[in-house]
Order: sequence, then C-alpha cells, then structure tokens
Amino acid sequence: MHTEVLVVGGGLGGVAAALAALRAGRSVVLTEEFDWLGGQLTSQAVPPDEHSWVEQFGVTASYRALRDGIREYYRRHYPLTAASRAMPQLNPGAGYVSKLCHEPRVALAVLEAMLAPYRASHRLQVLQPYRPVAAETDGDRVTAVTVQHRDSDEQVTVTAPYILDATETGELLPLTGTEYVTGFEAQSETGEPSAPAEAQPMNMQAVSYCFAVDHVDGDQVGDKPPNYAFWRNYQPSFWGDRLLSWTAPNPRTLETSHRSFTPNPDDDPLAVVADQRLTGGDTNLWTFRRIAARRHFVPGAYESDICLVNWPMIDYFEGAVIDVPDASKHLAAARELSQSVFYWLQTEAPRPDGGSGFPGLRLRGDLLGSADGLAQAPYIRESRRIRAEYTIVEQDLSVAVRGDRGAVEYDDTVGVGMYRIDLHPSTGGDNYIDVASSPFRIPLGALIPQRVENLLPANKNLGTTHITNGCYRLHPVEWNIGESAGALAAFCLDRGATPRAVRSTPALLAEYQSRLAADGVELSWPEVSGY
Repeated sequence: MHTEVLVVGGGLGGVAAALAALRAGRSVVLTEEFDWLGGQLTSQAVPPDEHSWVEQFGVTASYRALRDGIREYYRRHYPLTAASRAMPQLNPGAGYVSKLCHEPRVALAVLEAMLAPYRASHRLQVLQPYRPVAAETDGDRVTAVTVQHRDSDEQVTVTAPYILDATETGELLPLTGTEYVTGFEAQSETGEPSAPAEAQPMNMQAVSYCFAVDHVDGDQVGDKPPNYAFWRNYQPSFWGDRLLSWTAPNPRTLETSHRSFTPNPDDDPLAVVADQRLTGGDTNLWTFRRIAARRHFVPGAYESDICLVNWPMIDYFEGAVIDVPDASKHLAAARELSQSVFYWLQTEAPRPDGGSGFPGLRLRGDLLGSADGLAQAPYIRESRRIRAEYTIVEQDLSVAVRGDRGAVEYDDTVGVGMYRIDLHPSTGGDNYIDVASSPFRIPLGALIPQRVENLLPANKNLGTTHITNGCYRLHPVEWNIGESAGALAAFCLDRGATPRAVRSTPALLAEYQSRLAADGVELSWPEVSGY
C-alpha cells in the first residue's frame, strides 16, 4: 500500500494525528493492534487525566470536540435524570480524578464518528488489528513499514513520505534505527534535580491492567488466581504494608496513607468537584475513577455505580516490558496481579463494618470489550523516547525550580499541556516521584529526531526525559502531540520542506504555527499558576 501519511498506532495521539493530516487534505493509513481505537482512553480503560482549567482553555479544539461529543452521546442515548441532562459540564461517572469520567465504549463511539467521513471517502484506511514488525530505511529516511495481523501471519507493507510513530511504546524507533532512550537519564546529562547520578535505561514506570467493577447482590466470587498467594503476600520495601491493602504511599509526600473503599456510597454526583489542585481524589477508591454514577440516571437504570480500577495496588513494577526478551512474561504477571487484586477485593479486603471481602463485586469486561474482565491493553505510562533536537527537562517546568516565572516559553511551541510530574513506582525499585508543574508548552524541537528526517513521534515517544514524561504522557497532551505531528507532516508535504527546516526557518515556522492556531491548537497559556 502507499499513502501520504502513515500513522502507526491508533491511540489518542494516532487518531489526532490522522485527523489533522486528513483535515489538511492528505491521505492517511492508520494502523492499530487492538480491537478499539483510542489507546489509554478506550482499550487501556483509563478515564482522562486532565488539568484544572480543561473546561475553559488549555486543550486543542479537536480534543474539546471529543469531550463535547462524549457528553452529547450520553445526552442522546442514556437515560439521564433531567438535572444531569441539563448539566453543561456533565461528569457521567462523577469521579474525582477528572471532570469527565465515562465508559470507554462511549469514547470509542465518538472517536469512530470523528473518523467516519474520511473512511467513507476512502482518504483514510484503517488496518486493524495490525502491529509493526519491520521497517525499511534509505539513509536518514524511513521508506516503508510492514505491519502484521495480530491473529495471523498476514502482512502488509506501507510506503509513505511521512511516517508517524503513535505506538504506545515507540515500536518504530528500534525497527527504523532511530536513536532513542529509555528509563532514567543521568543527572550529569540532564541536570534534573530528580534524576539519579547514573543513567538507568531499564528503570521504567509501572504498567497496569485496569478493570471495571460494579457491586450487586449475591456471591460473585470466582476461581482463585493461580499466583494469588504470591501477590497476597507481596510487600514492596517502600509501601508501608502489603501491596494488596488499603495502605500505600501518598504520591506527593511519600508518607504512608490509608485509602477507603465504600461501594455505592449514594453520594450526589452533581455535587462532586473534580479538581486535582485540591486533592488527588483517591481517598475513597470507589469514587476515585468511577465511570458511571447511578444517581445520574433514572431510577432503576443501573443496579450499581461502575468503578474503574486504576489504583496503586495494580501497578506492576517487577520488570520492564520494553527492550527485554521476557516482556510477555511480565505482561502476563501484570494481568495476574490485577486478577489477584480483584479476588482480594471480593474475599479478603477489610470492610468498614469490620468484616472481610466484597463478594458482590462483579467484573464488567463487557464495558471494556474483553472476555476476561480486564482492559484489552496494558496501561503503558512510559515509552521509548526519541533523541530529539530539543529534550524537555525537569527544570523547564518544575515549580520548585521555576517559581512564579512559569514554564519555559519555547518560541517553537506547537501546543500546550499541564499536569503534575507524576511518576509511578518503577522497575528499579523507586517510589513515586511527584513534582508540582507549571503549565507548559510543547516545543517543536521535541518532535524532531536528531538524525531521521521523515519519522515523527505522535505519542509519549517525543523528546522528554524519564522525569518530564510524567506530565507529557496524559490524555490531552498526547492528543496535542499527535495533532501537531499530523499537521506538520501535511505542512511539509505542502511546502516541500522537512520538519527540521520548518523549525529552523522563521517564515516556515510562523506559517506552520499559524495553521495550528487556525485549527484551534492553543500555543500559549494565559496567566495561571502551576500546582
């Protein structure tokens, strides 16, 4: 096959990249290895992690259209109460992690609707489920990528003048010989206050298999997972108790803290205020990432709230899953951990009344498109990252370093983002690293590899460090990265210029930034303070 822009990986960055190139009049082939497009928002089942001003500014127009589409989908198709239907900023799950917690399948429906007209016109072709297995290069250019069907030996080779790596782990980087890094960089290289003295390339953030549960009458307990005894007794040195407990470090203070768990607390969903400036929201784990609050819906529509489990205790940090020969073993163990957490919740978890276990908990894999109850795909927090023309470092945006000056204002900005530097426990045995961040920009230099000319990152694989990946990896930032990369590929085709030339030529850079702004990509922040 041949196309003008090949986007490998159909997560949020990949979909945004495809839409941007398609809006610019280009043909696109988009590939995705799982059954659902949308990545962390859908197949990984992670409700959107967003900043406090998301309802007013700080995201692209197309990302806002996605959010508006999700709310409109609920209003059109779900039996909301009159008060909930009339709520402009409807939060269907009334979760505390985000102002828009929702069922993953709804996001999938909206993403598919956004792509539908381009599929119909045949300007977009989606290869699914396919994953990249090989690539061809000519000097400093990538000429082709071969993808293979997940369930067979069928392969398709796609050629394109511009190729975007929107995979969750930067899979095209080793296949194409593009220079990249993994794990911790050394402090001597980056100057980052939170970096170690020596590089630790295999020290990466935990991966997680999320799952959804509700709580109904009857005994829903199934078979005990094979390795349950191991995980039941597993205790990280820095945890303060066993991993399977209501005890865990507070990410911001590292002090031992205790969570609660109360299914169906009968709270008023209209009264929930989701703002991570005020709290991390994880005091009661049931409402932390709840994706359906039953009181939003007419009486009897839902037997129970639906709770999305993406909690500290499902973080798997026993081994890396990137650039290791036994990645499949660690992914299988991460699944076993999540299955063990669920069984522990049903049978042994301490209850407020002094008893043990919540046997009425039920897996809701039907909402996640899976047969075994877990998300289709692992939640990957950290990717391979290109060695870029510009690498974003901690001191570019840390409140502790920058103070009231705000983040560095890159002149080559191609978007904005905001989140605390939020690093989960890692495979090297490190505890959380959680650092206050200033609202930041996305520099074009971080999207350009040091050598390769026509491969662009469109996910978490841009030029961040292990530290700054912690705030550039969230949903709206990934979308903005992908959108700007897709727009850049289209702009380079229009102008016959390379991405490197666009960055280094003031007139081209200004024209490209003007196109982004016209598409609704915000390039700077108003006067707001970090948190």
